[in-house]
Amino acid sequence: MAKLTKKAKVLASIDREKLYSVDEALALLRTHAAKFDETVEVAMNLGVDPRHADQMVRGMVSLPSGTGKDVRVAVFARGDNAEKALAAGADKVGAEDLMEDMQAGNLDYDRVIATPDMMGVVGRLGKVLGPKGLMPNPKLGTVTPNVAQAVKDAKGGQVEFRVEKMGIIHSGIGKLSFADDALKANFKALTSAVVKAKPAGAKGKYVKKVSITSSMGPGLKLDLAEVEGA
Repeated sequence: MAKLTKKAKVLASIDREKLYSVDEALALLRTHAAKFDETVEVAMNLGVDPRHADQMVRGMVSLPSGTGKDVRVAVFARGDNAEKALAAGADKVGAEDLMEDMQAGNLDYDRVIATPDMMGVVGRLGKVLGPKGLMPNPKLGTVTPNVAQAVKDAKGGQVEFRVEKMGIIHSGIGKLSFADDALKANFKALTSAVVKAKPAGAKGKYVKKVSITSSMGPGLKLDLAEVEGA
């Protein structure tokens, strides 16, 4: 009989059916942390069918404790707006030159922002940016005349959430090195935003399940009492 490793023993001892509090879950994830700074992720199983337009759940939320990640931002802007975007910390700013660079396959960005007057240029990138979820969208605040603020928000911990085909939202809420209070604040911000984004077409129970995990850790089910308004 194969001998279980120390980590395997810890995983085997976890009650997969138990509903944990956020505090309990974080403590358990920390007991077998990897040698690198893992990302803490939340998954929310929603009672929606995103194939129907009136059941799509999508939005932006600012995580108060940040993400612990260096967010790369590209901005489509000209003139003063281009200078403001650069001053705010954008990694790349341009117009047709940026479009051509992206068409050539240079897409190492986490967020793409554009001023409204640049959408004629950005529109040509639909097949490039769309599949990666990077297409600027006025509803998400990524098409805006205030590019400086949009860049600061992106760099400061703003994340996008979007329901997947099976009705699940996945989002990172920070690093395992964050203090518990910081991770709990980010958890509350994310889950509250998803609850508030409940679409008109959602019927029955909206938030069905919530779980939390780390990059190399187990998935732990959370008590829905931890999610306000669930």
